[in-house]
Amino acid sequence: MVVRVAYLTGRREDICARVGRGARRAGSGRDILGSASAEGYHPGVNRYKYVGRDHPVSDAVRKASGDLVFGSDLRLPGMVHAALLLSPHAHARVLRVDSVRARSIPGVLGVYASEDAPTGRYCRYRILPGQAGCVDDESLFASTARFVGDRIAAVVATTRAIAREAVRTIEVEYAPLAPVLDAQAALAPGALQVHPGGNLLHEFEVVVGEPEDLAGGTVPIDTTITTQMLHHAALEPHLCIADYDSAGQLTIRSPCQSVYGARTVVADLLGLPYHRVRVIKVPMGGSFGGKQEFILEPVTAYLAMRTRRPVSLLLDRDECIRATTVRPTQRSIVRSVVSQDGRLRALDIDTLLAAGAYAGSSPDYTEAMAHKLTRLYRVGRYRHRGRVAYTTTPVAGGLRGWGAPELASCVEVHLDRVARRLNLDPVELRLRNLVEPGDVDPTSGHSVGDARVRECLIQGAAAFEWTRRVALDPERGRWRRAVGVACGAHKNGMLSNAFPESTTMSLKMNEDGTLDLNAALHEVGAGSAVTLRTIIAEVLDVSPDRISTREADSEISPFDFGCFGSRMTYVGGASALALATALKERLIEAAAPLLGLPPEGLRAVGGQVCATGADAPALDYGAIVQRARMRDGHDLCVTQTYRGTSNPGSYSVQFAEVEVDTLTGLARVTDFLTVVDIGRAINRQMVEGQCRGAVQAGIGSALCEEVVLDDQGRPAAGGFKNYHLVNAVDMPRVKVLLVEHDGDEGPYGAKSVGEIAFVPTAAAVVNAVNRALGTELCRLPLTPERILAALETDGRVGGARTACG
Repeated sequence: MVVRVAYLTGRREDICARVGRGARRAGSGRDILGSASAEGYHPGVNRYKYVGRDHPVSDAVRKASGDLVFGSDLRLPGMVHAALLLSPHAHARVLRVDSVRARSIPGVLGVYASEDAPTGRYCRYRILPGQAGCVDDESLFASTARFVGDRIAAVVATTRAIAREAVRTIEVEYAPLAPVLDAQAALAPGALQVHPGGNLLHEFEVVVGEPEDLAGGTVPIDTTITTQMLHHAALEPHLCIADYDSAGQLTIRSPCQSVYGARTVVADLLGLPYHRVRVIKVPMGGSFGGKQEFILEPVTAYLAMRTRRPVSLLLDRDECIRATTVRPTQRSIVRSVVSQDGRLRALDIDTLLAAGAYAGSSPDYTEAMAHKLTRLYRVGRYRHRGRVAYTTTPVAGGLRGWGAPELASCVEVHLDRVARRLNLDPVELRLRNLVEPGDVDPTSGHSVGDARVRECLIQGAAAFEWTRRVALDPERGRWRRAVGVACGAHKNGMLSNAFPESTTMSLKMNEDGTLDLNAALHEVGAGSAVTLRTIIAEVLDVSPDRISTREADSEISPFDFGCFGSRMTYVGGASALALATALKERLIEAAAPLLGLPPEGLRAVGGQVCATGADAPALDYGAIVQRARMRDGHDLCVTQTYRGTSNPGSYSVQFAEVEVDTLTGLARVTDFLTVVDIGRAINRQMVEGQCRGAVQAGIGSALCEEVVLDDQGRPAAGGFKNYHLVNAVDMPRVKVLLVEHDGDEGPYGAKSVGEIAFVPTAAAVVNAVNRALGTELCRLPLTPERILAALETDGRVGGARTACG
């Protein structure tokens, strides 16, 4: 029941603060961390009936009651269970897999390894055949282990317990190879190759702007910043169920983020036609990007085809940390040339990212980092060089923000160093360089839209009392307190020169005036379904409760790329708005002959079509549908493909206050304000919940979260016992300020929030810690050990000892 409650509240948090160790976070919802009365600011008057109000997620009651069936709850007739044998070595050739003992255990149906499986390779990240940037380098089972957690074999048995017992009896003979544990070592001369062809997986260079004469009146500053490997830490572990029936139909049930992407990967790998592979999105207990890529779907599908039984594969927490995906480790060298008045004349970034054992999304992920900065700041000349290296470490993948948080940590921490060098207020330095509404992002060629990031900074600074608080002395005793600020930018959808943006949806009105929306929705816990229902309700002036939605199903849902890239509200919401508007027009056209009036004199309001005037004739929606079908044989159903034409910036500015204990090195956040250029908050409570959940995750990435590997590439065992999260009791009061306006093409002006709310958090906390201590800490997370080491360098550990004698 603990997990169910966590799913309902949707907080990305460490539940151990309330009920003991071991579970954490699902999607993002209403605040339960810090003060329950943490306020959100609601500027202006809401002129809409449903948009901008508070709406609970559509399955809230089912989650709270335990009635909602998650993937781990599913039981299909004849279903059996799989368990994986994972490599204990970071790098080793597999010489022999002896499964004789495992096969002899009662209940074991089969044991499978590389010699049994298809020889083809695939890319877990691909969503379309032929997709640029995808490298087919992964197989179902490894003949050479390339990280601790690589799949070596699988057992299928009648119960999960038997399958796991059988795995422990399999004997594997390895020929260990030298591990390659960081990207710099991977690219060093003579480094052992992780894959044939070398360890340099990808490199690129982005250069925009004209070279300037940078000699006179400028200040050059360099900063090297490292961000760490992170676990996504969704409450729900990774799982998949696959069933291959006697008719040759493969059905996969997965809490994934793209049913069509999963279908193309599985079908091509296993040699099946696409119409023979059905992927159904099941309810999800959190992702944060960890379920965007197709990790378990290929192997579970293969096992189902081999056994001709429904197969369930469910990982435990240690397996999720070792064998799924992590946010990559990256190191960036940031070099800037700044004029004496604080203008960014040039900015040069050199990023080296560790992809881990397989390419996955790392090439695209690194390039995404390079395309975030010029959405945020005006820079005379911008150059970003990126390199991606194979390493024998867990496979890197996307995490909330897709490179933008890492870039923000690098650039925003660097800018605070620039501000100190120039003796400028950090807020003032940023104000002199932020983009303006209508600016064109030079790296993408798209307008940043009605960018209100300057407004976010100005309003936030006033609400946080920045000028007063930044001037306070951090003190010199044991406890130091100071404030920090950071800005961040993200996108709204996937539209670029290399990628189109579109989605297809159908909307049907029933005989009683209710509506069915058929769209490939991938609800990750952020309230996507209720957002679309709210938009349609606003257009047609009906209660959102009268609109049904369903999760994505590749057999019956219209095509959609999936839930990523902050595209759900901006693209999916705009599609729903256009679809509802088209249905409204059809409704009025159908009502006109029934009422004997021209369509242009009719309006749809309150569930009826009527003429203007108090005594005008009217027909309710249900009656119109019934008569249209009986009289003309017409159905009130609209299907449309919406194509995106813009990709403006989303923005957040965040302010943190921290207190650091110089005796123990422990830092905690004591106050926090997040300001978001939201455009329009469709569902206000969900927007605020997304913001607060993002802050909890960002504080963790700044201070404590890290997947730590030993010198043999082994992650620490013990699940959440050794992966430290920010507990509820450690959370500050988080205030949310929303900057709302109608200037962009999203529905009612709405823009994304789920990822941008996470982008600048860590940087704001790091800047506050550095201000409190007078340090320039640049390696995340700022653990007590790293803080004490920095203070020892300056001879300032345990300031209270001096202050107290």
